[in-house]
Amino acid sequence: MLPGLSGEEVLPQIKGIPVIVVSAKMDVDDKVDLLLGGAADYITKPFEMKELLARITVALRNGFLSGHSILSCDNLRMDTMAHEVFVGQQKASLTRTEYAILKILMQNPLQVITKSVLLERISEDTPDCTDSSLKTHISHLRKKLRDLGGKEYIDAVWGIGFKLKSE
Repeated sequence: MLPGLSGEEVLPQIKGIPVIVVSAKMDVDDKVDLLLGGAADYITKPFEMKELLARITVALRNGFLSGHSILSCDNLRMDTMAHEVFVGQQKASLTRTEYAILKILMQNPLQVITKSVLLERISEDTPDCTDSSLKTHISHLRKKLRDLGGKEYIDAVWGIGFKLKSE
């Protein structure tokens, strides 16, 4: 019911972003077709905002690239299924917290990620990371990556947070 194209036509064109279909169509076949066609989730109208927010949280928790196990940026490569990180051909030995931080940065390579967002997003995996220890974790991560790759991979954006260094 979109103007121009239908949701069924638009969905295959969207890559790397979880799509939650919000529709008045209640037919099970429509839901199944859209879910199998690439939708991350489906919710029928009318809906409660609380439910939609929960579904968005789940879609984000599952990651923007769900279904893809390899994230790459420059010569960094992360296998999210095996929990391994490579700088070029060398395997990086990261702590759980360092891995969680790098994963968020690699999932959002063009964005500055604020300290508060980093802490919130990694809190499920690494509850030991606090505001005061975040800087230390990032410092260790930056050193490990620099030692393996010979260059800086993470930029600090003063007063805001961190992002992957763009070449």
